Amino acid sequence: MDLMPWKPFRKEMEPFRREMERLWDRFFGETWLSRPFAEAWQPSADIIETETGIVVKADLPGLDTSDIDVSISEDVLTIKGEKRKEEEKTGERYHSVERYYGSFQRSFRLPSSVQMDKAEATFEKGVLTISLPKTEEARKKEIKIQVK
Repeated sequence: MDLMPWKPFRKEMEPFRREMERLWDRFFGETWLSRPFAEAWQPSADIIETETGIVVKADLPGLDTSDIDVSISEDVLTIKGEKRKEEEKTGERYHSVERYYGSFQRSFRLPSSVQMDKAEATFEKGVLTISLPKTEEARKKEIKIQVK
């Protein structure tokens, strides 16, 4: 049995929230009034720690590397960027709009010290992968037990 984070009412309320957004937009279009009901867009991310480093993987479908900025300050990694909305063409009429657009920013406190000058980032098939090697001090050291 897997453990899942507890988020009370989120699952039950999500369809209701989306339907209310659709009704609002259908009657009034997207206005400044409908913005407070919209959820902020944030990419999903995984943080993996190995013996030698930390790897962060973030899902950024539909973006190019020019839309993404990655920075590290002390022990905080920040990924920010913008996913631009496609322009509507004349004669097109949307029946449903579920994809998120706009700017985003995610910051992660790194679990251990990293060598910032050796950090690498790659982007393939909509997944940003950031590899951060640990400092020598942060690597796990084994202590041998002596018998007396």
